[in-house]
Amino acid sequence: MNKTGPKDVFGQLLAIIGLYTSVIAFGALIFALINIYFPDVLSYDYGFSAKSSLRWPLAILVIVFPLFVWWNSYLQKDLEENPEKKELRSRRWLLHFALFSAAVVIIGDLISLVYRFLNGDLTVIFVLKVLAVFLIAASVFVYYLWNIRKKVPAMKDPKMKWFVRLVVILAGFFIVFGFFSAGSPFGERQRRFDERRVQDLQMIQSEAVYYWQAKERLPQNLDELRDEIRGFTPPRDPETGESYVYNRKGPLEFELCAIFKTSSEEASLLRAPKPAFRDTYYPAPYQESWSHGIGEKCFNRTIDPDLFPPLQKSQVR
Repeated sequence: MNKTGPKDVFGQLLAIIGLYTSVIAFGALIFALINIYFPDVLSYDYGFSAKSSLRWPLAILVIVFPLFVWWNSYLQKDLEENPEKKELRSRRWLLHFALFSAAVVIIGDLISLVYRFLNGDLTVIFVLKVLAVFLIAASVFVYYLWNIRKKVPAMKDPKMKWFVRLVVILAGFFIVFGFFSAGSPFGERQRRFDERRVQDLQMIQSEAVYYWQAKERLPQNLDELRDEIRGFTPPRDPETGESYVYNRKGPLEFELCAIFKTSSEEASLLRAPKPAFRDTYYPAPYQESWSHGIGEKCFNRTIDPDLFPPLQKSQVR
């Protein structure tokens, strides 16, 4: 009696899609963790940028990976009950394609390693990423090669059973570790509020400097910066809606204050050392001139007329 049908084809197809999705997401997760804990000063993908890249792989793995493990287990039990399904043409094609893909990735990974070695670009970060790709691809290769060659189900063989369990445990460990590294959603939201506060203060600072250049005096308060023609309205605290504090302290000196919920020093622990030159790509909220702790922080600013000359004088020149 033929017990195979379309549901078996789509069942195997679903398993392969789950495999590719999990492998790609897991690789992205490992890469992001490497960027966080082994930052490269030449790369802009570190610090909070690397932390943000953790979220999509984690979101995918939390849903897809458990479903893939459960569905693959279901297919294995179904094969035990219906051994004839092992010879299903669609199943063998998909398994061989998975095996082929894993082999191609391993070969390409090794070629890349040799090339970077010959090019003198072999770094700890690159070696870790190559090792991660190799181990992921090798795990897929070993598991599906077993399924193609052996008649005994993987979970019925003691060695392969422990191999599968080890892979699942390691994957679970890195998923949990990824959540730990990404931080709590509440903490991330507070950090984004603080990032917005610094951006607002930078905007107010620029407008205050422009105001001085245009009128050769600093504004008495933030309302004087309001300009309907230029479309500028002084921003307010994004969380509380309160106005930021502005104090004129002298003809060329003023201060801007805001209340922060996180410390910028925590961010410095998650990034590579800052280069000696000014990096325009460096995240603005964490430049040294805008560093802050938890609570109210005031930033004193003094305008240098030589660097920011009045507009009339600069036009004359």
